[in-house]
Amino acid sequence: MADTATPRSPGRNPKGSGGGGRGRGGDNRGRGNDREEGDDLIDKLVHINRVSKVIKGGRRFSFSALVVVGDGRGRVGYGTGKAREVPEAIRKATDQAKRDMVRVPLREGRTLHHDMEGRFGAGKVVMRAAPPGTGIIAGGPMRAVFETMGVQDVVAKSIGTSNPHNMIKATFQALNACQSPRGVAARRGKKVGEIVARRSDQLETA
Repeated sequence: MADTATPRSPGRNPKGSGGGGRGRGGDNRGRGNDREEGDDLIDKLVHINRVSKVIKGGRRFSFSALVVVGDGRGRVGYGTGKAREVPEAIRKATDQAKRDMVRVPLREGRTLHHDMEGRFGAGKVVMRAAPPGTGIIAGGPMRAVFETMGVQDVVAKSIGTSNPHNMIKATFQALNACQSPRGVAARRGKKVGEIVARRSDQLETA
């Protein structure tokens, strides 16, 4: 009887420890790590949170994940997922992010076309276009959005809440309002050169 009980105890201990401590430990190791998907998409785990529900027999734990997905060429999306296990929550969030991707026009494929602000709830973000060599000056969830989207030069600041969900939604609210000179020219019936020249004149006078 002792011989049969010995191999069972080490097999049960890792499973028990993996449900609690390793779930939260995976948060720190997975946050900021990106991996290539089969369809050339890059996903980043922005935030993961353990939530509990009190039931008759005690507490039931589950995990909520926030993931950002992009192709590095102007398309980006975000999604949330909730499941009993961390990998399943990340998979659900990644699938939702792929379904809700949006295309953002980029200037020279490296930065934004113009400065913009975004608001959601108590969160406010400010994003500014930057010259070559500036890099991504942003922190936390906003950096994940710019890296997966393919932005190389940008200056961003989050004002107000530090809730990653509100920061991501405020960032996407601003990105959805981003317009390129070609789109503005087509809407106003003008040439792209007229729009770009007017913008250059305004920058020189400022």
